[in-house]
Amino acid sequence: MTQVFRLPDLGEGLTEAEIVEWHVAAGDEVGVDQEVVTVETAKAAVSVPCPYAGTVARVHAEAGQVLPVGEPLITIGEPGGSEGDPSGATGAGGEQYREEEQAGARPSGGTAPGGEGDDQPERPLIGYGAGDGPARRTGGSRRRRRSTSATPTAPSTPPVVADGGGRAPAGAADGGRAVRVISPLVRRLAHEHGVDLTTVTPGPTGVVRRADLEAYLSARTDHPDSGSDRAAAPVGARGAGRPDEGDTRIPIQGVQRLMVERLSTSRREIPDATTWVDVDATRLMKAKDALRAARPDAGIGVLPLLARITVAGLAAYPALNSSVDTEAGQIVHHGAVHLGFAAQSPRGLVVPVVHDAHAMTTTELAAALRELTLKARDGKVSPAELTGGTFTLNNYGVFGVDGSTPIINHPEAAMLGVGRIVDKPWAHRGKVKVRKVTQLSFTFDHRVCDGGTAGGFLRFVADCVEQPAALLADL
Repeated sequence: MTQVFRLPDLGEGLTEAEIVEWHVAAGDEVGVDQEVVTVETAKAAVSVPCPYAGTVARVHAEAGQVLPVGEPLITIGEPGGSEGDPSGATGAGGEQYREEEQAGARPSGGTAPGGEGDDQPERPLIGYGAGDGPARRTGGSRRRRRSTSATPTAPSTPPVVADGGGRAPAGAADGGRAVRVISPLVRRLAHEHGVDLTTVTPGPTGVVRRADLEAYLSARTDHPDSGSDRAAAPVGARGAGRPDEGDTRIPIQGVQRLMVERLSTSRREIPDATTWVDVDATRLMKAKDALRAARPDAGIGVLPLLARITVAGLAAYPALNSSVDTEAGQIVHHGAVHLGFAAQSPRGLVVPVVHDAHAMTTTELAAALRELTLKARDGKVSPAELTGGTFTLNNYGVFGVDGSTPIINHPEAAMLGVGRIVDKPWAHRGKVKVRKVTQLSFTFDHRVCDGGTAGGFLRFVADCVEQPAALLADL
């Protein structure tokens, strides 16, 4: 008896995940709640435990594949057992076909999630819930797992190889000959190397496998002038001309894909405007030093003080703590401040969120910011901690730059940026003195407010930076 463990619902509205690394292989023994795979969603990397114990009969996806929620991850059989031949592949090359070419295809005769033969968990798994079928992200061009009944026997209509964007490449049907390629990995590698797969000789199964493609690429390297694939390579793979030998293609995935989507949506949908001001931060730095001397255990630095000022500014100008619901035709003013802040992580830029920042003291803000920053650096920020922000604070001064025009973190309505704090000549009490000066830049959605509101908020923040004691008036 076998049990199929499917990609669980990881929460936070996530509909898919990318396989990062398998921790088990076919034939391994696993126990209940043993972590079998690490997947990366649009928000975080997550290790997924298996709810079954037994022998791994089959791993259904390869590293780099994107699976919708509810698709099979792994099949577990009885200890010491095996699944047999799920694909029905027989003959020469059949085993290789199952392991490589059928990656991304449902076993022949398989059923949809919830159908007959679909072994659901006998005990609840936290976050598990494919429902009536996984919701699918639309508009994406990434590789998806498709439900097929492909086998190594010749299909009635052989598939034509597609490039990484899902289009048939130029020359793919040259002379009317279609190419049998099922493995997403082979398609991706061919796309990255600009190879027309009609020029690749398939293996004994009649399917172009990874080994076939690698042998072809090796031969092309040994005889660079003998291949014709460059002339027939897909236009999308060559760009405006032939690829340079040093070109490297990096897939947009995981957290980076989320940021690309958000920033692209921001630029596409939001009529943003930016305003900025230079401020004297000398007293802010003195306040920071005084707080550290009085409360060294609190660890209050510049970022917590800026967060405290930002929260106070949003209380004074609540229109900027909002979002636009385009479908409903409404501007939503949020009752709570969930403060996001830009942070670097091993997987690129992330925006952890301090939830309910409006209800925190400065000491509590400092602790929350410190904890999330450490998690970001270690790549351990959870999906919940990257979700639900209503306003973002971006301290790009840590990169040694003075100013920037922030891009709003969609679906928020504004972002405050802070440049580096440096010594500059400044008119102070009628004299030119060297002061600690920084630049504040503020980008806002012009649909939620006009320039007067945005300017009022920025001036409020600037005044608090120059006179931190002013915050005491409203505490």
